[in-house]
Amino acid sequence: MSYDPFDFKNTLPVINEDSEFFPLMSSEDEEEMNNEQVPEVLAILPLRNTVLFPGVVIPITVGRDKSIKLIREANKGERIIGVVSQQDVSIEDPTFGQLNNVGTTALIVKMLQMPDGNTTVILQGKKRFHLKEEIQSEPYIKATIEPFEEIRPKQDKEFKAMVSSIKDMAMSIVQMSPNIPTEAGIAIKNIESISFLINFISSNMNADMSVKQRMLETINLRERANQVLEHLTTELQMLELKNQIQSKVRVDLDKQQRDYFLNQQLKTIQEELGGNSPDLELDNLRQRATKKKWAKEVSDHFNKEMDKLARINPAAADYSVQMNYLELMLDLPWNEFTKDNFDLKRAQKVLDKDHFGLDKVKQRIIEYLAVLKLKHNMKAPILCLVGPPGVGKTSLGKSIAKALGRRYVRMALGGVRDEAEIRGHRKTYIGAMPGRVIQSIKKAGAANPVFILDEIDKVGNDFRGDPSSALLEVLDPEQNSTFYDNYVELDFDLSNVMFIATANSLSTIQPALLDRMEIIEVNGYTIEEKIEIAKQHLVPKQREAHGVKTKQVTLKNDVLEKVVEEYTRESGVRNLDKKIGSVIRGVAKSIALEEEYNPAVSKADIERILGAPIFDKDLYENNNVAGVVTGLAWTSVGGDILFIEASLSPGKGRLTLTGSLGDVMKESATIALAYLRSHASRFNIDQKLFEQWDIHIHVPAGATPKDGPSAGVTMLTALTSAFTQRKVKPNLAMTGEITLRGRVLPVGGIKEKILAAKRANIKEIILCKSNQKDILEIKDDYIKDMKFHYVTEMREVIAMALLDEKVDDALDLTIKEDAKPVLN
Repeated sequence: MSYDPFDFKNTLPVINEDSEFFPLMSSEDEEEMNNEQVPEVLAILPLRNTVLFPGVVIPITVGRDKSIKLIREANKGERIIGVVSQQDVSIEDPTFGQLNNVGTTALIVKMLQMPDGNTTVILQGKKRFHLKEEIQSEPYIKATIEPFEEIRPKQDKEFKAMVSSIKDMAMSIVQMSPNIPTEAGIAIKNIESISFLINFISSNMNADMSVKQRMLETINLRERANQVLEHLTTELQMLELKNQIQSKVRVDLDKQQRDYFLNQQLKTIQEELGGNSPDLELDNLRQRATKKKWAKEVSDHFNKEMDKLARINPAAADYSVQMNYLELMLDLPWNEFTKDNFDLKRAQKVLDKDHFGLDKVKQRIIEYLAVLKLKHNMKAPILCLVGPPGVGKTSLGKSIAKALGRRYVRMALGGVRDEAEIRGHRKTYIGAMPGRVIQSIKKAGAANPVFILDEIDKVGNDFRGDPSSALLEVLDPEQNSTFYDNYVELDFDLSNVMFIATANSLSTIQPALLDRMEIIEVNGYTIEEKIEIAKQHLVPKQREAHGVKTKQVTLKNDVLEKVVEEYTRESGVRNLDKKIGSVIRGVAKSIALEEEYNPAVSKADIERILGAPIFDKDLYENNNVAGVVTGLAWTSVGGDILFIEASLSPGKGRLTLTGSLGDVMKESATIALAYLRSHASRFNIDQKLFEQWDIHIHVPAGATPKDGPSAGVTMLTALTSAFTQRKVKPNLAMTGEITLRGRVLPVGGIKEKILAAKRANIKEIILCKSNQKDILEIKDDYIKDMKFHYVTEMREVIAMALLDEKVDDALDLTIKEDAKPVLN
């Protein structure tokens, strides 16, 4: 539909120079019209969709019975009536109060009876008036009126320039609009009266009735001319813009038509050469789309992108980008699922077959699958398996996928620093790709795989974004049903994916991300568990990897135990797997060289192949020296034992700490010394000793950084042993945090620490009473030879840890008269 700044459909019959109704008004005609007398009472004709201006002639089609009667009676008399536009055009029979206050007196020029039965009357506007008082409402409205004259401005240069601009703009609009007849330009050009020019243009402008009514009510001619100028300026700008757009579209269409013919020729050439034409590729994509089970939103988006591809020249760079995007949409498994196998007994067998031990973890996984079986949806916490390396966290995910019959996919997050790795790049970027989440789902080929997020604690962040924050949406069951990838530009439902995260430590995981996951600790293995794992899994795997048959090499329990205790010291079994691989390679060499060898590998063979033992089986050091105490520590690779050494030397009571200790560990030493000084009498220690002897606390393996509060009880025991010169109980280790009030607080990593103590042949362990629950979670078979002491106070630790007898060569810590310490 075309846009016309002027609407001449009502005035065309009367603006032609040769019109029999009304030649264009001259200044003399206007002066004569202004001098005409107007009756005080007039019949009022309401107009629904037009405004009559003085001097302007318009045809009106009369349809209301009241209006027809008014016109017929007025046409018999003086033919002068009042014309007023109604305020609400939707009212069929307006009352006096529903009319505008300002109208125009009109002369009935001619009344015509049309062939369709309607009555058309041609009116010429005369003078403006105000409505005063209603005289009658039936059979039509009559009212008293008050004529008023418009205020004529001085004919200064500014006003003349304004009128000239109005006429020039009107002429320009007529020339630029193809739908406006040339007669309109002739009419505007021949108008001499300024007032009539403004009225004529106001009447024919394509403006709302409220705008025209406001112009009619404007008394000052200068103000009305300014309003007309503003409107014409806007209309001219819009008309110029429309012509520019049409010209541009016409050029684009010409280019597209040219490209179409060239593409048709190119297609013909490709068919002659035997290649695939772009149309065949498009047909192939559409054919594949018919087999997809996607929602209407996705289907509509695909069709829209297909239409865009069809408009792109195959030789253009954007063609391949768009093609890759559509192929990704087709490759993604929208609403494509594998069928779950919810036989939980079978799942238990699969987990037991693939992993030895880890009973608590397996139980939690079975509970998770049971809930999934009952709920039939995945809105449950995301599992996060936390533990040291080599304990089987990632392989547990494989076992879960095997048990459920789902596809398995793994995404390594270690070192990921770019947020686009998770959310993808926008298609506007060069080399844009979807995020690794969407790529992994595409690789899985199903919308419900078991998805392993490996090493989630090693996700980094830098200026390219925070990937861990992008993972919040992936791992939140309330949000991941509408996961948005920047490349795909559509929401993808991840709510059916079983996400399982793995981590070595929780300290580096963002708190908000950690809140969305359920933590399951996968602790280390005991020696017995490692031997069973080696027999059931590691040895058969290494045999197969090295092409060695079962009868060609066997490793008995005592041999495996030697490898575990003397060549590995870890919570997991990764290094054990490597050592067994080395043993199998040594046998494979003998087989390949056809040398004589013993298929049953002996301990001597182990030392010949692996070399001298790396770790001392008997890690425990006897406590014949005062101030040496065995402690338990947790590391990222599992539990370990450490030794706290405290020694005294003549001095002034200075405290020296060595061994790469962290701030928390240094604070523990300070607290232990402060407690011992304040309770020296309880342990039969003279207060003056603290001022005459320097104290040195050292933790061996000085190159290894150490920190944490769990060495508090160990440091207290070491200091007490040094100041009393009493022996520490043999085969004893301890762990716990201390306070200045003498309380012993619980610490973490108990299972790993207990396993480390067992590897070191520790027989007795002192723990905080609150850690008793952690011991109950360990199988009795693994700790049957160990004795546990649960304490709440520091004095209980000293009472259990120290013997009454003094060490050999004990220091003489008695106070001399000269207040100087003397060695024995």
